[in-house]
Amino acid sequence: MENKKIKKSNSTITEENTSSSKEEIVNSIDSDSKEVSSGENENKEKILETDSGFDENEQKSKKIKDIEAIVHIYASYNNTLAHVTDLSGRTIMKVSGGMITKQDRLKANPTIAMFIAKRISEKMKEEKIKNLYVRIRAKTGNPTPGPGANAIVKSLSREGFKILNILDVTRIPRGGPKKKGGRRGRRP
Repeated sequence: MENKKIKKSNSTITEENTSSSKEEIVNSIDSDSKEVSSGENENKEKILETDSGFDENEQKSKKIKDIEAIVHIYASYNNTLAHVTDLSGRTIMKVSGGMITKQDRLKANPTIAMFIAKRISEKMKEEKIKNLYVRIRAKTGNPTPGPGANAIVKSLSREGFKILNILDVTRIPRGGPKKKGGRRGRRP
């Protein structure tokens, strides 16, 4: 090439010098990009290896962990209610004796409680729940829950659920308002 002079900000540079420096820059960029691309391939292989291991560990943890729920049973001598929640308190299903039978005298019956447990178990099997915590509550101040509580627990254990814990969470009155019945109590 010819030696042409280019003016740039009060200094003169020959084109021959610039062309050789451009070639050097292009060569250095090409070698850098090859190094980067080989590094990227290595990184991709490492990422793929770690991804496949992560999936296996995740699958193992899913197999080990069974889903748990809480069954809240309110059993009085007039009715039986069952309320299923997950561990955070979100309602999964709620069933009462009135949803099974319309006869008031049968709502607290153990037979009706078995039907309540059957409805609950169908829904829990859909949700893939295997382990249960049971909370039984009677009417406030009553020493024992109604007849439906034991029937529900028995039915759920027969259905194949693992019952981890059973608690009596009946509320205990501590003083409070005056009981009905007057000064001398209820008389025949």
